[in-house]
Amino acid sequence: MIDTLAPADYFNGFTQFEEEPAVLRVPSMLDVKLPAALPLDPAYVPAALANRRYREAVRQSNHPLHLGLALEREDGCICRGDLDLLPPNHATDADTLRFVERHIKFLLWSRGGWKLLIQGPASVCESIQRTYRAGGARAFDADIMQRIYDQPLTVVIVPAGQALPEARSSAMKLGGHLDGCRIGFDLGASDYKLAAVKDGEPVFSTEIPWDPVKQPDPSYHFQRIVDGLKLAASHLPRVDAIGGSSAGAIVANRIKIASLFRSVPPEKFASAVTPIFENIQKVFGVPLVVVNDGDVTALAGALSLKMNAILGVAMGSSEAAGYLDPAGRITGELHELAFAPVDFNPNATPDEWSGDRGVGALYFSQQAVNRLAPAAGFSFPRDLPLPERLKLVQEKADAGDKPAQAVFDTIGTYLGYTIAHYADYYDFKHLLILGRVTSGQGGEVLFATARRTLHEQFPQLAERIQVHVPDEKSRRVGQAVAAASLPALH
Repeated sequence: MIDTLAPADYFNGFTQFEEEPAVLRVPSMLDVKLPAALPLDPAYVPAALANRRYREAVRQSNHPLHLGLALEREDGCICRGDLDLLPPNHATDADTLRFVERHIKFLLWSRGGWKLLIQGPASVCESIQRTYRAGGARAFDADIMQRIYDQPLTVVIVPAGQALPEARSSAMKLGGHLDGCRIGFDLGASDYKLAAVKDGEPVFSTEIPWDPVKQPDPSYHFQRIVDGLKLAASHLPRVDAIGGSSAGAIVANRIKIASLFRSVPPEKFASAVTPIFENIQKVFGVPLVVVNDGDVTALAGALSLKMNAILGVAMGSSEAAGYLDPAGRITGELHELAFAPVDFNPNATPDEWSGDRGVGALYFSQQAVNRLAPAAGFSFPRDLPLPERLKLVQEKADAGDKPAQAVFDTIGTYLGYTIAHYADYYDFKHLLILGRVTSGQGGEVLFATARRTLHEQFPQLAERIQVHVPDEKSRRVGQAVAAASLPALH
């Protein structure tokens, strides 16, 4: 998970971008009304409904145009995201550009990439190229992708008649390996969890306090992690493999972005933080695999449910996500759904770091509760942290307060519609929902509303997708134990 509440220096030199300007609402086919407006967010426009409205208009048109999209990331992996568009028309051209731009943004944050190949109507292609150039509306996204993939994000317009590359995946089977003596770890901001596992059974687990965010010296992080791993190793006859999870963008065991290391100066980040797991592997001399914490959350759910095709979403300080495909493989894609658009209201509240409007972090996190609470009658001291604001609203909801419960009812409506939106981009049969926002009576309201919305508005999807919440068995498996199962021994 990338923390959308991070300060400007979070990524060691990245700057904060101006928010997307509010716009005057004009008649648009994308401005889809809900069957009943949300009292706390009456202007909400579910992305699932807006996209379906546009696609239906395309189906009814006589001469749809094809837009080819190929997004390339590391090792030549290609995601295809082609679209059919309405032919040029003054009344719908703005909707077409909005439809395409939101789709590309979702692809970028769910799949990741550094090069976008685009082929189709010149006006659309040129608009996207302007959007992602320096100073463009999506300069923030371009800068983050450059940091992750070590090269500038480029938008290449491909001439008609020239073939775009076919889809190519690096999905691999990770996890579920329970043989041998293993160590698993999960790095958090205030502590990190450790588990020593022998033939699938945890023989030792603990939580070690640490304070990584404030530490500018990367040797602090290295030594604390190594010391913890040695502690876990002392409870095993030997160590055959080590698996771990951490928030941030991790590519091939190398840290590209991680909030835990935000105080490390840029010159030390590249030399000591990016290869930290490779250096730790040299200490122990065994297979070591570290992936994003969202993917390990999905893996923990798969180990508990004994099923694949899982999309995991955690509603905490921000929105974290992970995915296991129908074959039980981790795809190596980004899955940073906190930045992916879910609301087509052009005047939705902007994310205070990226500046974009309608992105997931403001709908499925503590930020969502904070955004909705004033409309429900809550007021907070300016210096009260978001976790404490959430706690106050949850306490009211637990006591049966209707306005407080309306906050979670609204988030549940968001979730019901967004499940359908995510299903347009992910092949999943199980949605695992967890995180602090889902606790207590408010969480019960949230889940009930999400399931009802999904059944009423998308009955076919409701038959295919099951929504799960962590049970005691899932908690016993644990993030660190699931992480321990990542590496294969042979």
